[in-house]
Amino acid sequence: MPSQADAERYEFAFDERLRRPLSLLGIRPDTCHALITASRLVVRFGPWTVRSPLENIAGAEVTGPYAAWKATGVRISWADRGLTLGTSAAQGVCIRFHKPIRGAEPTGLLRHPGLTLTLADSPAAARRLEEIAASLRPRIPVAASGGSGPDAGR
Repeated sequence: MPSQADAERYEFAFDERLRRPLSLLGIRPDTCHALITASRLVVRFGPWTVRSPLENIAGAEVTGPYAAWKATGVRISWADRGLTLGTSAAQGVCIRFHKPIRGAEPTGLLRHPGLTLTLADSPAAARRLEEIAASLRPRIPVAASGGSGPDAGR
């Protein structure tokens, strides 16, 4: 487990109406957070833990608001297999991965190409994850103009 002293920590935004039912699943403010370490994204959501190397993050964006039934607890989208870990319907951060990740079930047979987290500061988390993704994208050299080939100077 990465050291929390060396990580950026983002808390989940808990809708007061959902606290009690979520707590029955072990999903409480003290058991839920997202950590960005020097090399990994680690999300704890009650008894669930989701991990991914930072190199696997393709991008992130703020999404929402959501229908409460689509953003509460652990939810898998039938449309795209995306995983939602939700505590609020207001907004969240949707993280896209290059390679689908393990998450909702313990065998790892079901992989998720995206992960939505309803964080208290979703815009800040999305910005940080997008910065990380952009810094890890391969650089494609741009051809210099005015070369010395047969069409140079035309």
